[in-house]
This record gives sequence, C-alpha cells and structure tokens, in this order.
Amino acid sequence: MSEHENAALAAAKILVARRLTGEPGPRLPEPCRPKDIEAALAIQEAVTDLWCESQDDSVGAWKCLQPPPDKLVVGPIYTSTINSIPPVAIWPKGDRARIEPELAFFFGKDLPPRAEPYTPADVDAAIARTHLALELINSRYEEPASAEFPEMLADGLVNQGLFIGPEVSAEKSKQASEIQIHIEYANGETSEHAGRHPNTHPRAPLYWLAEFLRSRGQGIVAGQAVITGSYAGVIDVPLNTNIKVYYTDLGMLEVSFTAK
Repeated sequence: MSEHENAALAAAKILVARRLTGEPGPRLPEPCRPKDIEAALAIQEAVTDLWCESQDDSVGAWKCLQPPPDKLVVGPIYTSTINSIPPVAIWPKGDRARIEPELAFFFGKDLPPRAEPYTPADVDAAIARTHLALELINSRYEEPASAEFPEMLADGLVNQGLFIGPEVSAEKSKQASEIQIHIEYANGETSEHAGRHPNTHPRAPLYWLAEFLRSRGQGIVAGQAVITGSYAGVIDVPLNTNIKVYYTDLGMLEVSFTAK
C-alpha cells in the first residue's frame, strides 16, 4: 500500500468512527489531512469502502452540484441512512435537526462506465421518477468552519442521510428553478423561505455527475437517487415534533426527527 493510500485509510478510519458514534472531533491529523481535491476524493472513497464493508451497506444516493471554480461538490449517501417513514433518527445539533429542502431524482436505468460521454438526453432517459427530499446535515468536525474545503469533501460535505418524500411531477420539477418553501410546525408556528436552486436548472448537476463518475470509471446504478442542491440552505427544525414542508406548486412532505 502506498503512502497516499495509507493516509487515506487512516483518515477514513477516523471519519467512519465518528459517523458511527455521532461524536465530532478535531480536524484530521496533519499526516492524513487532504491538501487537494484528489486526496479528498481518495479519502471519500476509502470511507465508502470501509463503511460499506463494516456496515454491510451500499451507496444508495449521491449529492452533487455543478462545481464552482477549484472545488467539487459530490458525495455518496449510504443506503442505511436513507429513510421515507418518520420519525427519523438522526445525530442532532443540540436540540435541532438540520435539513436542506431538495429534489431527489431516482434512476431507473444504469449509467455505467463507458468510453462515450453521456448527453443530457441520455441522463433524462434514465430518470424514473422525482421526489421531494430533505438532505440531513451533520459534520464529523467539531468546528467545520475551521476545516479547509478538501477536509469537508473528504467527509462527504456534511451529509448524514436523506429523507425521501412523495413523488412529484417530473415536468414541473424539471423546470423548478425557484420554489417557495413553507414550513408548518405542530405548535402552529410557520416559516417561509424563498427558494432558488443554486444551479438554476435542477437537473444540470445530474448531467455533470454522470460525466464525472464516467470519467473515473464509475457510474450511476438503477435504484440510486441523486440530490442536486438545496433550495433554501440549511434550516434548523425542532426534534420530536411533526413538521410539514410545502414546496410551492410541487407538493408537501411530512416528517419528524428524533435523536439517536
């Protein structure tokens, strides 16, 4: 095993242990701390291998965005952390769950590695259905703001899971660059969030992801979901209470969260 592989494995062991306990820790030790995107992706892949082997798990979804300059926004979401029936047990932030309202695109066909690039039409044809979704947020670092971007990428960009809501219109969701997010809580309180997709076109990151994975000898597997960016950033919501999240013109999901 090379020096780089040893460093990636050392970092992965730390990050997997934190995922299992829910206890964040300091930045990765300097010898295994990623300094660039490729080193971060190597750790991310080592985390996936170690997690899936130790937990008998698999990659059930991906998160992605069209990458900004000098960054990549991509990360696996593990099947055991994907839920569709509340209450959902999570690692909270104090007495709050941290969520991001998104759309989840489910693939009905494989997009395997191949020599020929995938076109947007190829990707569209492979999508089976679209659902409302919430990305569930948690960092494995005590002070994530102090970590550099490669460290965040190595850890899957603060993902701890995914909640899948009801299926929605494929045509409406395809055009949903702006969505008003309205949240109702069991105590009668409400909150409003003017939602805008970070890449404007909610399927644009899908087209990027298909090509990114293909270029690395990977692919999207039938049954996997892909989320492509929050419409309203991170929203903190209370634990142990029923929450209704309305996506204007698309639908509503109902959820509640408990602490692990």
